[in-house]
Amino acid sequence: MRIALTCDPELPVPPQFYGGIERVVDMLARRLVARGHDLTLFAHPSSQCPVPKRAWPGASSLSRFDTVRNAGELARAIAGQRFDIIHSFSRLAYLAPLLPRAIPKLMTYQREISPRTTGLAQRLSRGTLQFSGISEHMVRHVRHIGVWHIVPNGVPSETYTLREQIPVDAPLVFLGRVEEIKGPHLAITAARLAGRRLVIAGNLAAEHRAWFEAHVAPHLHDGDIDYVGPVDDRQKDALLGGAAALLMPILWEEPFGIVMAEAMACGTPVIGFRRGAVPEVVEHGRTGYVVDTVEEMAAAVAELKRIERAACRQRVETFYSEDAVTDRYLEIYEAMIAGRGSRAAA
Repeated sequence: MRIALTCDPELPVPPQFYGGIERVVDMLARRLVARGHDLTLFAHPSSQCPVPKRAWPGASSLSRFDTVRNAGELARAIAGQRFDIIHSFSRLAYLAPLLPRAIPKLMTYQREISPRTTGLAQRLSRGTLQFSGISEHMVRHVRHIGVWHIVPNGVPSETYTLREQIPVDAPLVFLGRVEEIKGPHLAITAARLAGRRLVIAGNLAAEHRAWFEAHVAPHLHDGDIDYVGPVDDRQKDALLGGAAALLMPILWEEPFGIVMAEAMACGTPVIGFRRGAVPEVVEHGRTGYVVDTVEEMAAAVAELKRIERAACRQRVETFYSEDAVTDRYLEIYEAMIAGRGSRAAA
């Protein structure tokens, strides 16, 4: 297949540190090329993903001017080359000039979905645009608009090492953006209630520095709470693999949470709040625990001995590995391209 794959212009593919969407796009692009498909990646100019690439001219998804420039760049590329399908992980607006054209288009959402925008795009596409989301939770309110697929995010299995045995005093880990809605302050409370050490890792943006200084920093001097900053893939593998559990006390409806798959790929159970896609990703009692309160999170730590770390890894290989995700997208591509032939015949 000849595939045009797009990603937002803000971060390179793959990113050095934070950038969950960019990691998924990098993984998918590599696997598609490894399987013999002809792929062009539209992404940040500094992207190092080892596939054929075209750089976006506009640097910001939030800029109307850059959006027009990037939509034009994609339209020119599609006109100049013959592609079988366009798979967009970038803004729906980039597809605007191409919506009426016959080429199949798959729009994958990783963020909040607007029923108004998707409904308009679907009508303009005359059936050539389909959608996918990364969890049932995030698409439940737009299921009535067009055709939807669920393809969860995935992780490259070889990046993460299964560790079936860890020390009895292994720490708990929080890994993610260090801000209020991610709940690092609640992870601190849960770890203290459980009597366990906690390692916090992740990016701290300038706009969240004041909150961090008020709610996290005061706890970093007691010896049982550490903040280690952002981590790269090698550091992440060591951090997650050596943890007793990943804590996910999220305070928002997170559509997936790729860090859960990363942790389970290391054999590390996840203890998360019953919000967003957590109940879909974590198999309660088998790969972790889904809880409702900080107190329940702390109590679940005592039950971690019931979890077989190999079962966590197996869940990733079945649902969230690079091959599982690539297989699912290829099924969708093939069906959409076959549908295009049917429409042409009609």
